[in-house]
Amino acid sequence: MRTRMLVLSALSGAALLASTLPAAASGGGEAPVGAAELLAEVQNCTRISQGKYRTDQSAAATVPVCGTDEAVFWEADMDIDCDGQVSTVCNTRTDPSFQPQTAFQGSDGKYLDSAEVPYVVVPGPGPLWNYTTAGIKGGGVAAVIHDGKVRYAVVGDTGPTGVIGEGSYGLARSLGIDPDPKTGGTASGVTYILFRHSKASPIESPAAAVSAGEVLARKFIGGT
Repeated sequence: MRTRMLVLSALSGAALLASTLPAAASGGGEAPVGAAELLAEVQNCTRISQGKYRTDQSAAATVPVCGTDEAVFWEADMDIDCDGQVSTVCNTRTDPSFQPQTAFQGSDGKYLDSAEVPYVVVPGPGPLWNYTTAGIKGGGVAAVIHDGKVRYAVVGDTGPTGVIGEGSYGLARSLGIDPDPKTGGTASGVTYILFRHSKASPIESPAAAVSAGEVLARKFIGGT
């Protein structure tokens, strides 16, 4: 009897473990698209911007916007955008440049919450490039890569016409980048891939960005 009980206990434990594993690990689905797979697709740049962007107002212009039929992309720094809804981490006290609005709104009509919504900032339409002509819009889905991590985000705000490389507090935090709007961010090594003609719904839902992003990323690397 004792042997039978031990066998049953072991089987139950194995079943419990299998139920807690991700689908890919337990043989029930595909593994998430990895950083290396996405970066392999953006090694070559067909420039679609009329010139290059600065990563900061005082920096040299070194960053082109590149494109394929499916996406636009660039590699830059990440400054922290804390604009939108007031929160304990994003307000006029924590961020001297804080603005209580974002260029795009959620399905509830409210501005986005930088602390909770992973979003990227695109340069406003200007002489270098107009994101709208490339099939990029508010709520469009993006894959953002840093230090081997892939995170999915939405297009949530616009910035200066000549500067590129900015993400929300929530996006930076998810990538392991210091999200402090005063002292955080990272000086380089962030790849932004924005999928053309895409949109997460609702745009304020991180889960919606992940769901749509995984599908779009897999198609981008030649999957199904």
